Amino acid sequence: MTIPKSAVAAEEHAGVLRVWAKRNNDLGRLRNKAACRLHSVLCDLVAGGIATEISADTSEQLLENVAPANALEAAKAELAAELIADVRHLDEQMVASKRRIAAAVKASGTTLTQLYGVGPVVAAMLIAYSGNIGRFASRDHYAAYTGTAPVEVSSGGRQIHRVSRRGNRQLNHALHIAAISQIRHPGTEGRTYYERKLAEGKTPKDAIRALKRRIIDAVYRQLRADAQRRSAAERAREDKRGTTQQPARPALTPNTGSSAKPLPGPTPRYDPVQPRRARRSRPAALASRST
Repeated sequence: MTIPKSAVAAEEHAGVLRVWAKRNNDLGRLRNKAACRLHSVLCDLVAGGIATEISADTSEQLLENVAPANALEAAKAELAAELIADVRHLDEQMVASKRRIAAAVKASGTTLTQLYGVGPVVAAMLIAYSGNIGRFASRDHYAAYTGTAPVEVSSGGRQIHRVSRRGNRQLNHALHIAAISQIRHPGTEGRTYYERKLAEGKTPKDAIRALKRRIIDAVYRQLRADAQRRSAAERAREDKRGTTQQPARPALTPNTGSSAKPLPGPTPRYDPVQPRRARRSRPAALASRST
């Protein structure tokens, strides 16, 4: 079903992106499950299976060189062919899902994609699961919500912090993807920061957590800027709508017709109180008797 652009523009971008981000994650899990099943079947047909990442084309080429020796191997080869078709179908769905997410992120007008390691899918997850960024008073509150702020577990004179297992795990996963993307590319600010933390004696996991905390500050800054820009645009539209001159309504012209007789006067008000009956005068004899 095709939705008009005007209808999409009126929707909340966070709600729309949450729908498509969840769908993309579900497709990813289904694809991973189908690939694992395919690799398990191929290991029964070919010793060692596939050493590289499993794809539909590579698996199909490997299956073409398999000559089943009995009915059991023929059944496994048939099953592998069906699983290859499932993987190929899920790959096509994921391509369409990423294309749809990219269009929705572009329509939202966010600046998150300017951050290194934040593509359309990660940006969609950040917008979808953050919601209204105005509900977070500071970047520290937002970091606690995402689970990137360390938790203090100090005891006595020792000051110890451990990783937080609380917070929104979808947001934490999106930040982890952005952090790993920066670490894998030398020359980026994230890679430089990661190497500096390692030089200070941090473990690789601690350095990644510190980098995620640094990235979440940049994400919070971009989301706040996007919200302020949208608010300014909305106020400008409201001001423009309020100052627009509306056409004046035509004055009502009385229709006197051909008669110049005056209108009848107002109808007298109805009084529900009935007048009391006149009291009968008592006979003189009765009056003198009562006295």
